[in-house]
Amino acid sequence: MEDILDRAIRFAVKAHEGQLRKDGSPFILHPLEDAAIVGTMTNDREILAAAVLHDTVEDTDVTPEEIRENFGDRVYTLVMHETENKRPAVPPEETWRIRKEESLASLAKSDDPAVQMLWLGDKLSNMRAFHRYYFSKGEDIFNRFNNKDPKAHAWYYGTIVKLLQPLADQEAYQEYRRLFHEVFDRFLNP
Repeated sequence: MEDILDRAIRFAVKAHEGQLRKDGSPFILHPLEDAAIVGTMTNDREILAAAVLHDTVEDTDVTPEEIRENFGDRVYTLVMHETENKRPAVPPEETWRIRKEESLASLAKSDDPAVQMLWLGDKLSNMRAFHRYYFSKGEDIFNRFNNKDPKAHAWYYGTIVKLLQPLADQEAYQEYRRLFHEVFDRFLNP
């Protein structure tokens, strides 16, 4: 029988086929990096599969039911913890704050280390890209997002630093916190 992680990788590659990140790189690199980061904290194949699949419901035509049917209840639950309600009928710049507040509330309510690891993998991957772009191109990075206010991003990513404190002994958390401060301290304390 095929390993759940191998199936998840194949499934995510197909789901994200042709998609690009805001920097123009193939989208699939982000969930694979997320899984690699999570792999520094656990060998649990279901958690790693959820890391690879974390953006499939939010950013592709994949339904939650497809995740449950193909990967089971635990992977489904973990993926849904990482999935924002994007409210497709409303422009994304109008829903940015509420989507982030809802996501942070979900993270704050969870004491599941698997959920925290998934968040850390996802957000560290994002923060690495943020850091690279910010220090090569400057504040123009914020023009790529639905919310263009650097202070709003500082609030969001800073709240994540606080909520992921239970993982403070992990190298991934320490890297995330360091990169966050290098990029966002200037917007927190102008």
